[in-house]
Amino acid sequence: MHHITQHLHSNGHRERQSNSSLGDRQDKKRSIFHHESKEEKELREADNAQRETDKQFITQWEDETKVLSPDDIVRDPDQKQVGHSTHLRLQDFELIKTLGTGTFARVWLARLLSKQGDSNKVYALKILRKVDVIKLKQVEHVRNERKVLAAVAGHPFITTMVASFQDNDTLYMLLDYCPGGEVFSYLRRARRFNEATSQFYAAEIALILEFLHEKEGVAYRDLKPENILIDAEGHLKLVDFGFAKKVHNHETYTLCGTPEYLAPEVIRNTGHGTAVDWWAFGILIYEFLVGQPPFWDQNPMKIYEQIVDGNVRYPSAMSPDARDLIGKLCAVDTSKRLGNMNGGAQAVKDHPWFRNIDWDELYYRKRPGPIVPHLRGPADTRNFDEYDPEPEGREPYTDELKNKWDKSFADF
Repeated sequence: MHHITQHLHSNGHRERQSNSSLGDRQDKKRSIFHHESKEEKELREADNAQRETDKQFITQWEDETKVLSPDDIVRDPDQKQVGHSTHLRLQDFELIKTLGTGTFARVWLARLLSKQGDSNKVYALKILRKVDVIKLKQVEHVRNERKVLAAVAGHPFITTMVASFQDNDTLYMLLDYCPGGEVFSYLRRARRFNEATSQFYAAEIALILEFLHEKEGVAYRDLKPENILIDAEGHLKLVDFGFAKKVHNHETYTLCGTPEYLAPEVIRNTGHGTAVDWWAFGILIYEFLVGQPPFWDQNPMKIYEQIVDGNVRYPSAMSPDARDLIGKLCAVDTSKRLGNMNGGAQAVKDHPWFRNIDWDELYYRKRPGPIVPHLRGPADTRNFDEYDPEPEGREPYTDELKNKWDKSFADF
């Protein structure tokens, strides 16, 4: 795999050709060294037919997917048109450009290579190397991410996992592409959002948290502007579910998240649940309105001290309703934190700061978002940064690792 990505920047065209013809070459090579039995031929042909069916399914899913009601999303996950494991392979895609990188994953803008030849069908392909996932002790996080994304497919403001698949040493998640890029970039350019824009975005996030907590029992645990993308119509999509975890009414103790957004109970390690997301939601609204989070310092330890003290300082220009909402969300005592008390998410939605929001209209995406990205076409990447090519000399996924870990990746 990495010889493909390694040369993409230097000689994209030639590499893409070799990428698409890889399967043909392998078939030829196999026939030179090994006479194919009738059973093997039937298996190979069945696999190829299934791959074409899967590709056809993927090209059609956009036209068929509609916003599902929260009840429909959870009713029968197996009947959904998205989120299926498939027979796909890397060579079914042309990798166009890196959209983002992490410690053990790289996300590419990818075009599906299909017999229909529809070059407008582009996706975000998340590529995770098994060796890195294992080495960085992320196996459980990666499995959680795939499981949660499959369960929530159909939500209007959560990235849709169209398919997942794997090969010998790599895991793949095929996601819908959000050409607007990160909310973070717009916030930095604008310095701060006005009240109406902040309310619109905050309301969409409130609907996401309501769904994750109350329908799925999932704590997201990494809410921040970098994990919120803008789609072609200007609506938000929450991405990166690596820290998401089904907690139901239990508590968990893993320290994870971004310093400025961590809740006091995570820092104190007293056990945490879905309440951490309502704290982060308060921090996010503050950052939307002010342009920076309320607790900040060069030294993370100082940030933690400020968070545990919980004294939010508000600029004089902030409206009384916004202050009241942020103060109630950023309550150090979880039993007094809005969203975590009686009434749950509904109590957040009923707050006066959201009085102009029509929640039903918003959920069904009846009007465009406040910032609609200018796009040249479906594969426009102008809203994403440039990234260095993948480093060479990756560690191999040995037979020993394969025997020990492959069963953990069986879901893909």
